Amino acid sequence: MPAGGGPGAEETALLQQAGGLSDGPGAERTPPPDGKGKKKGREKRQKRRRTGWRRLLPTWRMVLGGVLLIVLLVSGALVAGYLLVSIPAPNKAAAAQTNVFLYADGTQIARDGDVNREIVPLSKVPKKTQHAVLAAEDRDFYHESAVDPQAMLRAGWNMLTGGERQSGSTITQQYVKNYYLSQDQTVTRKAKEFFIALKLDNEVGKNDILAGYLNTSYFGRNAYGIQSAAHAYYGKDVGDLTTAESAYLAALVNSPNAYDTRVHPENKGRAVARWNYVLDGMVTKGWLSKSERQGLKFPEPEAPKPPRNMSGERGYLVEAVKNHLIENKIIDERRLRAGGFRITTTFQPKKQKAMRDAVNDELMSQLDKKNRKIDKYVRAGGTSVDPKTGKVVAMYGGIGYTEQYTNSATSREYQVGSTFKPFVFTSALQNKATTQDGRPIKLNTVYDGTNRREVVSNGQGTGYAPANEDQRSYGRIPVTTAMDKSVNSVFAQMGIDVGPKKVKKTATDLGVPAAGTQMPEDGSISLGVATASTLDMAEAYATLANHGKHGHYTMVEKITRGGEVVKLPDRDVKQAVPRAAADTTTAALRSVVEGGTGQAAKAAGRPAAGKTGTAEEDKAAWFAGFTPDLSTVISVMGKDPKDGAQKPLYGAGGQARVNGGGFPAQIWGAYTKAALEGRPVKKFDLDTSGNGSVPSSEAPDPSDTASAPPSSEGPSDSPSQSQQPSDDPPSSHEPPPSQEPTSDPPSPPGIGGVDGGDPGGSPGGNGDPGGSPGGNGDPGGIGGDPGNAWDGGAREH
Repeated sequence: MPAGGGPGAEETALLQQAGGLSDGPGAERTPPPDGKGKKKGREKRQKRRRTGWRRLLPTWRMVLGGVLLIVLLVSGALVAGYLLVSIPAPNKAAAAQTNVFLYADGTQIARDGDVNREIVPLSKVPKKTQHAVLAAEDRDFYHESAVDPQAMLRAGWNMLTGGERQSGSTITQQYVKNYYLSQDQTVTRKAKEFFIALKLDNEVGKNDILAGYLNTSYFGRNAYGIQSAAHAYYGKDVGDLTTAESAYLAALVNSPNAYDTRVHPENKGRAVARWNYVLDGMVTKGWLSKSERQGLKFPEPEAPKPPRNMSGERGYLVEAVKNHLIENKIIDERRLRAGGFRITTTFQPKKQKAMRDAVNDELMSQLDKKNRKIDKYVRAGGTSVDPKTGKVVAMYGGIGYTEQYTNSATSREYQVGSTFKPFVFTSALQNKATTQDGRPIKLNTVYDGTNRREVVSNGQGTGYAPANEDQRSYGRIPVTTAMDKSVNSVFAQMGIDVGPKKVKKTATDLGVPAAGTQMPEDGSISLGVATASTLDMAEAYATLANHGKHGHYTMVEKITRGGEVVKLPDRDVKQAVPRAAADTTTAALRSVVEGGTGQAAKAAGRPAAGKTGTAEEDKAAWFAGFTPDLSTVISVMGKDPKDGAQKPLYGAGGQARVNGGGFPAQIWGAYTKAALEGRPVKKFDLDTSGNGSVPSSEAPDPSDTASAPPSSEGPSDSPSQSQQPSDDPPSSHEPPPSQEPTSDPPSPPGIGGVDGGDPGGSPGGNGDPGGSPGGNGDPGGIGGDPGNAWDGGAREH
């Protein structure tokens, strides 16, 4: 033991290990444990442990942790969803619209498109209509969030459990579904709808969302959007809806088919209850006074109407307008196809009806398709233009767009025949042309009208010797008589005197398109081999009626798309030909109506000018004419409905021959009379500037259809009164009677159309006294391009 009597180091360590000593010197000695404290700790821990069923319950720490974890996960999912889900492009069905085509008076022609939708800006929707929809679908729209989680959870639960299907309740969510997504009732679609609605609410104003909702909602009757619904149920624009009508349309959104009281009258009670719900909601929100509410009666909708498709004349009008817009680069074809345009046309319902009735009364009623095969080939086309404005006011394309697809008013298939001859004379005046012997070409200039007279150019024969109608010779006659009788030999020579290139230039200046009309720059151009449409010819004749001023025609008054107003091109009106040239031609055409081949046009009962024309082999007959108010061209054509081949019209309508002075002139007269009914009679104001005397401008007697030849002015070299037309025998190929030919006539020679004869198809008639054949055509003068060196044959019957 060490000094001091204390324990040594080894002993101390042993004692500490045994617990018998304190930690250091002077520490109190603790008694050895008796084991009781340790036992109590163990008992407390055993009491805190859960036993039995309580072991299955989570502790509060576990609940709190779980809730925090769920909140964290949901928050992360919402943030991720918001960031990852972008606003998509509209679905095709929601973006699709119809193009609405209107007559000039605002009444509807047709809607063009698969989806009946016309988008309108919110400014066009009356406040009462907006409030009615809000009262029906989402009364707190302007003050609430874009989503309704409670409604979405309810809808999701119903889908999972097989309960009744429901959609999101806010207008924003419904708009998202309609415009960006689909109608599929799936959890995935619901999730997308949720995030897109949130994002849309942050990026787009409430007014824009409401406008989109009104334009995409389905109202029944194939009407998408409030504007189409207004037309489908009440036949009016949305801006004209009453409060009661607005409330009914708002009620329809909930169940369009069930609440249509005209389709399901048995559901009227439910519809009225829903209508009352909407109105009561408007009162509750302060959008409608109680007194006004009490005075409202249920607005029974109109009966459903069949869709305005392209049947009847509508298809022709719509097709013509669409082509006009595309060809004139007013609206791009792809943009037009996307829809949404509201197009007010220049077509006038009164004149449309007048043209349709005239064709039916004067032509279609005369056909017997059961007993005359040839009558199955008959087609008609017509176009009417206001000469002052260039507006196309009426168009006849056929008996029905779905039955005869080709628009006969705009088709450039048939030769225009002698309706082209006035352009030759206008060109002669415009270019101050002279005959081969140096005489200025005027109304009273004498030409040789001998049948098959060879055309001369610069003293040389051209080999071009076209035949007159029925091989008839007229001898020496003035231009007025040649125009009255449509004498081919005269105008063939005149075309060479002027020059075919100059003739073509004048025709295009007047309005005949150079492209697509097949106007050759040779002698045949004068006899109407051009294949212009009735629209082309009506525009050109309108230039003559407007004293030589030409502006591009138009079929459109106004175009809008939503708030956009489409700019229309200027007509670019200019003096295409001198007034004296146009007015002198008009004077010649006045004579055609007064005493020439166009006397049937006198049925209009107004001063008129015009020209008949017949294509080779009677495949088409024309009358082109005008009053001071209206330029109209009518064509009757033969076409095989099976293969589209052109067919001669011999025997059609019971007539041995169909020419311009028959059905076309009769249609023209009937149409013009009805179209201008009630308007004052205008006289022609002509200034020929010494090119010839002007015929009387008095209105003709419609009952006067005598075929006596017109009086002609006596030119300085007027023919002797004792001379008569040549007695050349008529063609040995007489036209057949009313029965159809046993076989198709041979292909036409290249000279183009011939025309003539009194109205109704009789042979050419007597010409004015003239000299012996062959007396005019001496070499000299300015001449023109030599014509083709081929022989022109007469029409074979």
